[in-house]
Amino acid sequence: MPLENLQKPAFKHLMQEHIFNTIEFLFESNQEFGVACEVTHVEFKPPLPQEIEKTLPEVTLFMLANYSFESATLTEEFLQFEAGFGTENFGAVVFIPLLSIKQIFAEEYPILINIASIMEVSPEMDSMSALLNNPENAKLLKKKR
Repeated sequence: MPLENLQKPAFKHLMQEHIFNTIEFLFESNQEFGVACEVTHVEFKPPLPQEIEKTLPEVTLFMLANYSFESATLTEEFLQFEAGFGTENFGAVVFIPLLSIKQIFAEEYPILINIASIMEVSPEMDSMSALLNNPENAKLLKKKR
């Protein structure tokens, strides 16, 4: 199966359902867990202070334990929970689109891996265009003179 088939809407829908079902199972089992996700798609309310936000890696691991686990809710599109950030424990509600979750961990074991992308790539956009769409990637290429 060509990899581009794994970015089609049907596969994305299947992956989103799988992520939802896995998290729902963990909640029903009262099992604390972690999610590694693309932080560019995550929303924080209130927004995190700039000095905290800039420390988050592109793929960030959030551990849902204790109060974060107890405050968590799940919809068909989002996982949300309350968490504290930084040394001052800045409180925010975290909204994670399910397809931005790349891995789910129970204890130290990865129990789900998601390779579907949340980003919509039009058929006209080739892989290089998609790569250059991120300004962080574009600056890595040398300009030709």
